[in-house]
Amino acid sequence: MRTGEDTRRYLENWQEEIDSAAEYRAMAKSEPDASLARVYGNLARMEEAHITFWEDKLRLAGVEVGARRPSWRSRVLGWIARRLGPDLVLATIAAREQADQNYYVTQPETAGTRMPAQERWHAKVLKQLVLTQPRGVQGSFLGRLEGRHRAVGGNALRAAVLGANDGLCSNLSLVMGVAGAATDAQLILVTGLAGLLAGACSMALGEWVSVTSSRELAQREIRIESSELAEDPEGEGEELKLIYEAKGLSSGEADTMVHHLLTDRATALDALAREELGIEPSELGGSAWEAAASSFVLFSVGAIVPILPFLVTRGNAAVVSSGAVSGLALFAIGAAITLFTGMPVWRSGGRQLLLGLAAAGVTFGLGKLIGTVVTG
Repeated sequence: MRTGEDTRRYLENWQEEIDSAAEYRAMAKSEPDASLARVYGNLARMEEAHITFWEDKLRLAGVEVGARRPSWRSRVLGWIARRLGPDLVLATIAAREQADQNYYVTQPETAGTRMPAQERWHAKVLKQLVLTQPRGVQGSFLGRLEGRHRAVGGNALRAAVLGANDGLCSNLSLVMGVAGAATDAQLILVTGLAGLLAGACSMALGEWVSVTSSRELAQREIRIESSELAEDPEGEGEELKLIYEAKGLSSGEADTMVHHLLTDRATALDALAREELGIEPSELGGSAWEAAASSFVLFSVGAIVPILPFLVTRGNAAVVSSGAVSGLALFAIGAAITLFTGMPVWRSGGRQLLLGLAAAGVTFGLGKLIGTVVTG
């Protein structure tokens, strides 16, 4: 039996679909790239089918369905898209689709329909489009997207710099905190080594869990995609066609490719994993053990710097030397970060030096205070 709450939910769903369809139509109308305009147009048609679905539910509930009028927010987004271009509203609409992609999963009326899967697919396609902005350079969707994926070396270098920075900053603060409370060089050295091992193990474990979880999530998504392919191959084929059209293929070329892929279920699933989910089936996130080992080594490289002086000297000389050596390393890391930010070396390096030494100074002061309180 339908309740007033059900009716209100139907009306909310109906209005959301009206807004989405209006926004996609505005984006399709103003999109200069014909292939992307077709994608937006196809998304609008899907949303219009959803509108009809909820209108039928409302009529069965005895509710008189009025005219399809977009909300003021949707009209504003549509106006921006038509006047200034769809790229200005793409991120906003993509974020909304991302947040609402599982909204229909819990609604019994959509069970057994393609609507939940279509909403998830909308979010994935728009997310990919957002990742390819800005689109000032001519070229296919595929070319722009692959350009992002080729930047693996830069990401690896960035991870190396930041991993060493984590080890340096955390262990410098730890060593200086203990140095403020005690002058025993052996105690400081042991504490620094313990901090290195504890931090490196923690980073390695965190990276292992992260990569393993990503792999398991990817495997789950592939299983879901396999189930959807078995239940509705034509629907999945339509989604693949839209993706290939977004990449610059003509409608006929996309039809031919999808027809070829659907003749072999394994090939079709592989294509869906790559194109719809953005998952490389042969990799699934890489090796968790390699990621863990890399994190352990990178953290250790940074964390060993503050304790090196305590291996060769004692007392205040060791503390001062530790601060000086760590300061040089902090400036070097700041300079390396300019590879990604484009900032002047002196500015980035100086900022890193200032922040790192400030953190070490605070912990040294706290250690001094704690040491005074404890020893009376």
